Amino acid sequence: MAKSVLYMSMSLDGFITGPDDGPGNGLGNGGLRLHEWLGPPVPSLPRFDPPGLSGQVFAELMATRAVVVGRKTFDYADHWGGDHHGVPIFVPTRGTPPEPQSSWVHYVPDAATAMRAAKAAAGDRDVMVHGADLAQSLLREGLLDELQIQLIPVVLGAGRRLFGADRVELELTRVLDAPGVTHLRYRVSK
Repeated sequence: MAKSVLYMSMSLDGFITGPDDGPGNGLGNGGLRLHEWLGPPVPSLPRFDPPGLSGQVFAELMATRAVVVGRKTFDYADHWGGDHHGVPIFVPTRGTPPEPQSSWVHYVPDAATAMRAAKAAAGDRDVMVHGADLAQSLLREGLLDELQIQLIPVVLGAGRRLFGADRVELELTRVLDAPGVTHLRYRVSK
C-alpha cells in the first residue's frame, strides 16, 4: 500500500526557505543552500545525481509514483514546468483552479482529496508530499505517514518554518550521515 512521505530539506533552526521567498525566489534569500546536497543539475539525467547515501535518498524520492504539493509551493516553484519526474501532481486549491500546465497536473478541492487521488494513482508505490502548510494540514488530519528530512548544517535565522505549533509524535526509523546533510526518516505515530 502506498505511503505518503514528506520530502523536505530543512535548516537546523527549522526553516525550509530563506527569508523573502515568493514567485521568482521560491527558496528565499539563501535558501538554495538547503538543496546543495543534491549537487549540480545534470541536463542528461532526471535533473540531479547526488553521490553515495544522498544518491540513495534521491533514488527513493524519484521512485515515488505521485506528488501532492501545496499550492503556494507549486506556484513558487513555477509549477515545475508542469512535470515532476513524470508522475501525476495533485494540488489542493481553493476556489476556481487555473488551467493545468500539463496532463500531469490535477487541481483538487482539498488535501484529503489530493491524498486519496495520489494514493490511487501511485498504486503500491509511495506518494511524495511537498510544502510546509500542506504537511502541517496532512499531519493534523492524520494523512501523512512518514517524513524524510534532509537536515542541513546551517542556521538561516528566518524564512518559512516547516512545523507549526501542533504536537506530533514521531518515531525515528533511519539516520544517514552524508557530506553536508543528515538524512532523517521518521514514521508518524498515529
